[in-house]
Amino acid sequence: MKKIKGLYEKYKEIINYVIFGGLAAVVNFGSYFVFARLFHIDEVISSGLSWFCAVLFAYITNKIWVFESKTETKKAFLKEMIMFFAARVISGILCDVGTFALMVKVLGINDIIAKIVTQIMVVIMNYVFSKWIIFKKKKENTNAE
Repeated sequence: MKKIKGLYEKYKEIINYVIFGGLAAVVNFGSYFVFARLFHIDEVISSGLSWFCAVLFAYITNKIWVFESKTETKKAFLKEMIMFFAARVISGILCDVGTFALMVKVLGINDIIAKIVTQIMVVIMNYVFSKWIIFKKKKENTNAE
């Protein structure tokens, strides 16, 4: 058990990202199903709405549990939030809506298969944006004065 805890501590960020990224994909997929299948909203519009639901979920979980971001000022918080949503717009437009629309409307791929493929792409792209741009930890000055 100690070894498992040690491994978790060592890889905590990536493990939490995979868990919460997976849950964001579930939120995305679940809300897509509700919009498209239960409310009979167009597949592309449903995909955009489900993306928005997933981004709200992802921001909260990434900030609190994945990257443990502690913004000290309102300005820093707003900058972080705007960067997060901007990155998600890029991944949302390119992958979650754009690629989805291409796959479903142009290539004729089943919407559920297209949704699974686009979610894998989105999770990878979002980790790169979050890890190296949005929640990038500032290097501490290690020089002793």
